[in-house]
Amino acid sequence: MTQAQTRNNRKQIGIEPESSANGHIDHAPQFLNDMTTHTNTPGTPELSQLGKPSTYKAEYDPSLLFPISREGKRQEIGIGNTLPFFGVDIWNAYEVSWLNLRGKPQVAIATITVPADSPNIVESKSFKLYLNSFNQTRLAGTEALVNLLQADLSAGFGSSVQVTLTTQENFSKLAMQEMEGLLLDRLDIEVDSYTPNPYLLKADQQEAPVEEVLVSHLLKSNCLVTGQPDWGSVQIRYVGAPIDQESLLRYLIGFRDHNEFHEQCVERIFTDIMQHCKPQKLSVYARYTRRGGLDINPWRSNFTTAQRPSNHRNARQ
Repeated sequence: MTQAQTRNNRKQIGIEPESSANGHIDHAPQFLNDMTTHTNTPGTPELSQLGKPSTYKAEYDPSLLFPISREGKRQEIGIGNTLPFFGVDIWNAYEVSWLNLRGKPQVAIATITVPADSPNIVESKSFKLYLNSFNQTRLAGTEALVNLLQADLSAGFGSSVQVTLTTQENFSKLAMQEMEGLLLDRLDIEVDSYTPNPYLLKADQQEAPVEEVLVSHLLKSNCLVTGQPDWGSVQIRYVGAPIDQESLLRYLIGFRDHNEFHEQCVERIFTDIMQHCKPQKLSVYARYTRRGGLDINPWRSNFTTAQRPSNHRNARQ
């Protein structure tokens, strides 16, 4: 995709800063105009805090954030400088707390929307440690918190991110909703392989194109560093030759013994389906259960009429 297409896609899916509405406190657009975003130097997964004893800092420390470049894993699946998709990673942080100027604890839920064309991801344990560093930090209000989150996370991801807060008086407005689509898990199949095998994927190119939305709750992968399980649901929306559903389900189950970060798994699924099933249009959206008070929900799409997906929690989140 060209830079112009990328900018247009980012506007369409709503990852530009927005004004406050409906009880959500969004970062002010003028702050983005005034801020010169710098990029932290990315590291490698084995150098992160994953799987290591950690000292929990209770006072603000943005240096805790640990960026990791997306480039290496993308090269592994054949993605070069031109991305075959656009999209976002939606992070929900449920353990956000700080002190007001009188020392009284405050709580909120934060949603951070990261463009898929950002150069880095941020390792999730470092993200948790960073959020914990606000626990004993006094701030003037929610705007001050959002400003800090916006600046620090934009630096870590290497691209401007959107930050919204849901304050406790609006917690009851947060809805749950399952992903729409035909459930692949209904299929009674035999499975004997638990590593991703893209050659399982197939579509009947002799048939007329169809438009389908398919869902599975059997996605499980493992942390790239610690090997701890990551549980997710995945939605695949496509237009093209009918994809063989049993083969697709076997392929998705194949991630069960696979070690990779959430964002990397979704991009692998996207590129494998594009290569082996050749749909005209494709989007892949995964919602992972939370760990350490964070859930990460990557979405990738190659058609510009696709709207950014809902951020409703499902039952397992």
